[in-house]
Amino acid sequence: MSEHSQAEGLHRGLKNRHIQLIALGGAIGTGLFYGSTKAIQIAGPSVMLSYLIGGIIIFWIMRHMGEMLVDEPVSGSFSHFAYKYWGDFPGFLSGWNYWMAYVLVNMAELTVVGKYIQFWWPDIPVWVTALVCWAFLTVVNLINVKLYGEFEFWFAIIKVVAIIGMIVFGTLILLKGDAGSASGVGNLWNHGGFFANGLEGFLCSLAIVMFAYGGTEMVGVAAGEADNPKKTIPKAINQVMWRILIFYVGALLVILMIYPWNQLGVGGAEGSPFVQIFSKIGISSAAALLNVVVITAALSAYNSGLYTNGRMLYNLAHQGNAPAIFKKLNKAQIPVAGVLFSSFLMGLVVFLNYLIESQVFVYLMALVVSADIISWVMISISHMKFRKAKLAQGAKIDFPAVWYPVTNYICMGFLAMVFALMGYMGGDWRISLYLTPIWLIVLYLGYKCKPQASEGSKAIMK
Repeated sequence: MSEHSQAEGLHRGLKNRHIQLIALGGAIGTGLFYGSTKAIQIAGPSVMLSYLIGGIIIFWIMRHMGEMLVDEPVSGSFSHFAYKYWGDFPGFLSGWNYWMAYVLVNMAELTVVGKYIQFWWPDIPVWVTALVCWAFLTVVNLINVKLYGEFEFWFAIIKVVAIIGMIVFGTLILLKGDAGSASGVGNLWNHGGFFANGLEGFLCSLAIVMFAYGGTEMVGVAAGEADNPKKTIPKAINQVMWRILIFYVGALLVILMIYPWNQLGVGGAEGSPFVQIFSKIGISSAAALLNVVVITAALSAYNSGLYTNGRMLYNLAHQGNAPAIFKKLNKAQIPVAGVLFSSFLMGLVVFLNYLIESQVFVYLMALVVSADIISWVMISISHMKFRKAKLAQGAKIDFPAVWYPVTNYICMGFLAMVFALMGYMGGDWRISLYLTPIWLIVLYLGYKCKPQASEGSKAIMK
């Protein structure tokens, strides 16, 4: 079966608004709502520049991916392009790396939802909430892709509205002077300067900032089910990135002008910049409002992760890099086996998390950090090989990437620098570096142990 044929097996039920919100919602989560506090503490006001640079790098990577998607809009694009234009093992590695990353991320999201529900109902065990959310979102992903798109659309809308509200209310506070004499533009340089912790603090913040953008590449997984992908994919990629930069940089700009940066992140939920903003505008239920947003962000991430994993296994199965059962579609043209297997493992890992030491959970999650960088690097390399093949064929490029191949090398060099910074920062970041080669060896052994397709079969699949 050709890759185009396998893509057509999925139902193209995602409209432009779904595709745009999937990509936008995938990149707006705890990395902004909570992770920004840690980044601010490390970099000071220069964290805005970190988010700006990170956004530009991810935009270039998305354009690398977008060029390939417009030409071949298939589901599970990371693995497909690595397999077709790079080789069997890169395809295997790319697909399974991305799949496992989302299994680990979703393990965390289920646990987090349960803990946040206890904010209102402390007597409800975490496992009960996790079980309910796990079952509900699994059913959503099995009914039809349009229903998934609708849920993700509204999940993302809630997050976006919360951030816009933050920016608007924060701006009103500044204009009215309600935040007191401590607020103002001067906060961007009055407390140690714009680069308050020097070049070292600014560079180290990049290692945190980059992972806030993880999820934007999800548009590549949804491409196989996009309605009119040659129109929706370029539009989604071009529009989403500048919106993300506005939401991240805009929200942080308002926060840093209202509060001195060195007074943010004072432990607990109150350490979140968003809680402090809502408290400043006089909303007594600020923590509760933030809790709703955080729960929505976690459910959105889990919903998207389960969707992504089902499609990735579907694509891997068509390559011969996963069991053939994952090719199976239900009547609604959903890769039911892939969704159920991914869902089962996510639920199982959350259950096991209650039986083992929490530190083991931290080590597993550290692997996600490196997995994102692996995926981004493979996208850029696959794009270079894709473009080389298309140029050799004399084919027309409908949605060319920006400044090929210069941006490919810039992005890979930047991500290599982030890896080095993770080692320099130590702690859990360094653990990620130690786990990365182990993870790659595991994937290589898995590739070697799988049944190898014949040359004729490979030609047909490609």
